[in-house]
Amino acid sequence: MSEGKCSECIYKAEGPYPKVQVKERNAAYAREMLSNMADIASEISDVSRYFYIAVMTAPKYGEISECFHNISIVEMHHLNIFAELARQLGADPRLWCVKNGRRRWWSPSYVGYPQELRAMIAESVKAEKDAVIKYSRQAKVIEDMNIVENLHRIIKDEECHLQTFQEMYDQL
Repeated sequence: MSEGKCSECIYKAEGPYPKVQVKERNAAYAREMLSNMADIASEISDVSRYFYIAVMTAPKYGEISECFHNISIVEMHHLNIFAELARQLGADPRLWCVKNGRRRWWSPSYVGYPQELRAMIAESVKAEKDAVIKYSRQAKVIEDMNIVENLHRIIKDEECHLQTFQEMYDQL
């Protein structure tokens, strides 16, 4: 098995991650990183979703379960990157985001927990598309190139996940 692959499951893009550092504290950028950590479309939502799917699919679909397990680990790495960026930007990296000036705690209710395999994969495809759109938007407006480099590297992983899930869905 090569790095980043399990069978036909591509769970990580090739290449290293950039150094996790910021140029200076910035409250607006910190809020964006908190959103990436713990909003509805966020890394903790994806970690939770893929953990659940890995457990639920294990008895009947071992390869699919292993794929979701490995992708959840990559998403956990993304969560850690965004938490460290948020901390360096001046935020307390708890599992919350800021909406309309108020902190909103992450909730497991943000994950759909579908029971049927097609629905599980369809929800995962949507989550990855949402992540690519969100991180791409952030990369266009954030002026700290260290953060932008991290966003671009994470987008590469998310695009791998999207491709993997889309192929999985198409094969059902």
